Amino acid sequence: MDIFEKANSVRLRSHHDKYLTADDDEETVSQERNGTINNAKWTVEIVGHSNVIRLKSCFGKYLTASNLPFFLGMTGKKVLQTSPERLDSSVEWEPIREGVQVRFRTRYGQYLRANGGVPPWRNHITHDIPLRTSTQDWILWDVDVVQIRVPDPAPPPLQRQQQQQQQPPSDQSETAPDSEPGSPTSPKLTSQEEPDDSFRGSPVKNEGRVIHYRVAVHEDGNADENEELSFTFKGCMVEELKNKLEEETGLVGIQVCSRNPLNGKFYPLRLHLPPNNAEMHVVVVPSASGRG
Repeated sequence: MDIFEKANSVRLRSHHDKYLTADDDEETVSQERNGTINNAKWTVEIVGHSNVIRLKSCFGKYLTASNLPFFLGMTGKKVLQTSPERLDSSVEWEPIREGVQVRFRTRYGQYLRANGGVPPWRNHITHDIPLRTSTQDWILWDVDVVQIRVPDPAPPPLQRQQQQQQQPPSDQSETAPDSEPGSPTSPKLTSQEEPDDSFRGSPVKNEGRVIHYRVAVHEDGNADENEELSFTFKGCMVEELKNKLEEETGLVGIQVCSRNPLNGKFYPLRLHLPPNNAEMHVVVVPSASGRG
């Protein structure tokens, strides 16, 4: 993470010695040998005070872990350029150092992956969990810093003195603990506020809700009553919960359902989860194809 705290823009070079590139259609991403083109440059945005970043292409769109499968029946999903109305977890990546290289993990445990091999996989970018030893290195990236992040300059001494004189003494005792009125480090307050401004419109961070789940043995509603498991979930969309449950269970193509208390039958959840982070009891109904 220390690399990205100092970088305003970067290039990412894959295990195949190709660069992560924003395609000219302003939607897809791929790998390209030429790292000097503007399409291979990604602007770094740090999310609040976390260890998470966003990467913005030369077209002003965010590198996004979508829910669209790259091929039907395969676990890998497309990575795209998008301009979402709300900056949710799909555009957030956690850099994880591994030696001199970096892995980029999504909120749900998949990794940014540069695919090799024969077409149509070659040069495409997905997010996935590599299951074979031969593809483990496909999620490793070299980071080349293109532009250093320049800190805000300190104000001239005369301006600092004027700022100090404008601060009423009585207000200093009532100032919040994280502010330092009248001090020479006032630009530091500005740099702390900027990430919050960039995060405006994104979901409010919270401690999440507790999800209790069972895996249905059959689609007619039979479930193992002795196998209820739980985890804390911070999302608000059913599709996000589905991705997390696939990660927890190892199943693919599942349906997330609730049990009708009157007749015991299942009915699928739609779009949004209930508000206020209330605890939920759900049933995971596997697809006919079973495990991926």
